[in-house]
Amino acid sequence: MNPTDLSVIALGGATVLYAIAMVAYAIRLARVADEKVAAKAAAAVPVGAGAPAAPADEAPADEAPAASSPLKRSAKAAGIARSTTLVGALLHGVGLAARGIDAGHVPWSNMYEYTISGSFFAVVAFLILQRRRDVAYLGAGVTGMATIALGLALTVLYKDVDTLPPALQSYWLVIHVSIATIVTGIFAVSFIASALQLMRDSRDRGVRWTGARARFLDAVPAASSLEALSFRLNAVGFVLWTFTVMAGAIWAEHAWGRYWGWDPKEVWSFVIWVLYAAYLHARTTQGWAGRRSAWLAIAGFTALIMNFTVVNLFFQGLHTYAGS
Repeated sequence: MNPTDLSVIALGGATVLYAIAMVAYAIRLARVADEKVAAKAAAAVPVGAGAPAAPADEAPADEAPAASSPLKRSAKAAGIARSTTLVGALLHGVGLAARGIDAGHVPWSNMYEYTISGSFFAVVAFLILQRRRDVAYLGAGVTGMATIALGLALTVLYKDVDTLPPALQSYWLVIHVSIATIVTGIFAVSFIASALQLMRDSRDRGVRWTGARARFLDAVPAASSLEALSFRLNAVGFVLWTFTVMAGAIWAEHAWGRYWGWDPKEVWSFVIWVLYAAYLHARTTQGWAGRRSAWLAIAGFTALIMNFTVVNLFFQGLHTYAGS
């Protein structure tokens, strides 16, 4: 099997596994939410006056399965979600490596390659975070985003291997674009956390997301915890994005003889930097905690997506090869 076929097959398999993981993570959220609702309902039922409480070890046998069944179902869904995500990430990595071997260079020289790379780093960032703390509530969003990204990459953005443009034939392709793809993955995970923060906050205040269909929000942490997680991720991402912008300027000087030229990609990269800088500054010094900081973080990620899609496809500049 040649590297091209191996890459496509591996990425297709990863897409299927991510879709299965997304469903499993969603089922786990629903089960955990049901467990919490049942626990609250049981705690609210008063003990009958004058009725002796049954010893804990003499509970009716037929109640044990009813109490443990939801726990077993949520644990099973969590296990399926974790295993399929991990295997999907392994296949994703194989597809990425095969594409790089086939191309003869690092696989992030056009929109197709950047998409499969950025989505891979988003899943990896989630898996690393999962090893440090329980963030399974982000799983449906991360694997769902990866499924969509790979699906679009394989069906819409796919491009056969081609020779690198002269401007990309540089070691800066490895340094500059690799950091950019890693940051994209980190910001994607942070975006999901910020979106959940807004949804959970609205549910807690009874404004929206209050129906039975949004009961899954009972399975995610409080809005303040989601905000803290998003802040940490954005802080790491901002440092790396700063390096990305600086490395891009140095590369531009090597390739085109100037550090800054108001190219559309350069301008949007700076806009992204400003938005995340404003987010970090406002939250740490101006007390913009809560919904306002979450919206700023979402604005930054939206600008990142626009830089990758709209600017690549509809703006002419020295970076137009990125949309090829």
